[in-house]
Parts: sequence; structure tokens; C-alpha cells
Amino acid sequence: MAKLSLTYRFLRAIGLNYSEEEYGQVGLFTVIGKFFSNPYHALLQSMMDWVIFTPIAPRMLRPWLLRRMGATVGKGVFIGDHCKFDLNHADLITLDDHAHVASGTRLLCHQRNLSNYCVGDDYAKLGYRIAPIHMKKGSLVGMESFVMPGTTIGEGAIVGAGSLVSKDVPDWTIAVGRPAKVVKQIPVRENPQEIKE
Repeated sequence: MAKLSLTYRFLRAIGLNYSEEEYGQVGLFTVIGKFFSNPYHALLQSMMDWVIFTPIAPRMLRPWLLRRMGATVGKGVFIGDHCKFDLNHADLITLDDHAHVASGTRLLCHQRNLSNYCVGDDYAKLGYRIAPIHMKKGSLVGMESFVMPGTTIGEGAIVGAGSLVSKDVPDWTIAVGRPAKVVKQIPVRENPQEIKE
């Protein structure tokens, strides 16, 4: 194992575990910057559920607040109440036009990297896997679902309520479960002239 810098050893000693594999060489000013951005992002996150904004929250306020946190948010995006977004990595979240994130959903762009975890290892010393989340145009994630790092939910795809999205969901499919699995291909309309309701 390479020799760790003095700053990195100090950060580890006070309980801040930054993996050099994912974050690169972590400096004290980087940590100070994160410290000051976190309360701001936490305030924005809490504003998403202020009752006074209920009439405008899902389609106006919450998408606007998520943009302020660094996410890429398209037009006509719907964000339900009590959704949680990865505060430190919101810049890795992309919601294309008309994507829907139903109430209670969590979008996580980081998780512990278990790829080399073995008996006797200290879980607290594991680094993180950090990867983007992309919800394509017109997709929906149902209530109380979890979307994990590195996943893409395809155009027009629907993820059922209470699901755990740990792998990509293809365009125009319905996926449900923990972990979410495709259970149906959405059909092509036979008569394109039919009115969409």
C-alpha cells in the first residue's frame, strides 16, 4: 500500500474516510469546501418538503432546488415529496425532460465499495464507489424506491414502487422488485392515430 499523506492520515484519524482511489489526493481545503457546501445542500433538501410550497413543489420548486444542488434537471420533471438526493454528489444526477421521481424515493450516487471486501477487513475503512444516475426522458421511479450508483433508467421505463434499482433498466420496460427486474416490455401502439390519454 502506498504511503498516505499527512493530511490524508489526519482526515482518517478524525473519522473522515476519503478513498484516494475514488477521490484522488484529498486535501484539507477540499474537505473544508465540502463542509460548507453540505449545510447549504441540506437546507435546499429540507425546503423541498416545506408545506407552504405544496401547490408548486412537485413541478416547479423541487426541480429548481435540485438544480441549485448541482443536478442536471430537464423540463417538466416531477419530484414527489420526501425524496432524498445524494447531497455530496448531486452533480452526478441527470433527470431528462418529463422524468418522474415519486414520493419517498432515494437517488444515491455513492456506496461502499465491497469488490475487495474480505473476512477480517474493517468495513469503516472501505472506500466508496461513486457513479452517476441517469433517468431518461419520460421515465418513472415509483414510490419508496432506491436508485443506486451507476444506473440508467431508460426512456419511458417504469420502475415499480418499493424497488431497488441496482442495474440499468432498458427503454420502454417495466421493472419491479429488490433488485428490480424487467417484467414487461411496453408495447408499441398499433394505431398511432389513437389519442393518448
